[in-house]
Amino acid sequence: MKVAISTDGEDVSAHFGRCPSFTIVDIQDSKIVSKEIIDNPGHHPGYLPQFLHEKGAEYIVAGGMGGRAQILFNENNIKSVMGIFGKIDDILGQICNGTLKGGESLCRPGAGKGYGLDKSECDHDDHDN
Repeated sequence: MKVAISTDGEDVSAHFGRCPSFTIVDIQDSKIVSKEIIDNPGHHPGYLPQFLHEKGAEYIVAGGMGGRAQILFNENNIKSVMGIFGKIDDILGQICNGTLKGGESLCRPGAGKGYGLDKSECDHDDHDN
């Protein structure tokens, strides 16, 4: 399975669309067979789901994302796992062990375009990593 993780340094980024990079990992038989960090090509409506689909991603792991993005990922056959925070290596261990548990998106509705606002950051709670 191929997983894309929204990445900010060594941590999972709170918001997938505005993360500095993505960690793309291929996992087979509970082992990492390849790992690549790629720069985020930009936050344009509808672009990232298609971009990550072309990279072969089957899952997107992030702290949060908006509802429209979740729909677009679903349309590209990519499952969204939200509510994740912490160190990338710890999250990869949980994925390999089958213990990663997603939750609600850390982003609140109205955090971006379409609500009369054009924010550079998402409205989400910070988590201690």
